[in-house]
Amino acid sequence: MNFSVIIVAAGSSQRMGFDKLLANLAGKPVLQHSIEAFANCSGVTEIIVVCPIERYSALHLELNDIPITRVDGGIDRHDSVTAGLSKLTKGAHYIAVHDGARPLISCQQIEKVLKSAVKYNAASSARPVTETIKRANSEGFVTESLCRDHLWLMETPQIFKAELLIEAYDLVQKNGQRVTDEVSAMELIQCSTRLVANEEPNLKITYPEDIALAEKMIS
Repeated sequence: MNFSVIIVAAGSSQRMGFDKLLANLAGKPVLQHSIEAFANCSGVTEIIVVCPIERYSALHLELNDIPITRVDGGIDRHDSVTAGLSKLTKGAHYIAVHDGARPLISCQQIEKVLKSAVKYNAASSARPVTETIKRANSEGFVTESLCRDHLWLMETPQIFKAELLIEAYDLVQKNGQRVTDEVSAMELIQCSTRLVANEEPNLKITYPEDIALAEKMIS
């Protein structure tokens, strides 16, 4: 079984104020943690990193014998994923898409999501909502309470049978649609995604304080 991985890391880090993907986290750039997490998982046959050449050149990767390819991203996330799909070698059976800004992903969770994808064709790491959820107006005042039953916070990796993900993204590009994750793309072809609860930290680095939090989680 050929298991290909696309790591999306083309964002501009505008909310961070500096390149969050190159921020030092336990002695390595954030992006390097994400790449090496997959490189250390059994079954991965290739990794495509979608990011600018300057960002990629700043990494010091040790990936054993796993082929790795870099490609420029696009304006939106779905453009970057499409760019990554264009660089896959022929013969991929399953494709994972992972946010480069989620450096704490574990091999154990990756393998759990892959196992579910093999069984159900589409699977994603996710976390059940446990907090109380409120809807507020534009001024920040609560307008209603929302039931949290069956609500999930989406994470990555999101892993799919290769031909289904390619079909979904062909439709995204053909119709000029915008999707914020691959599960949304799969909905366009009426393919339901199995959610795999993640019991481990899978923080997405978004703000400066997230670096300190991730450091504590690692230590």
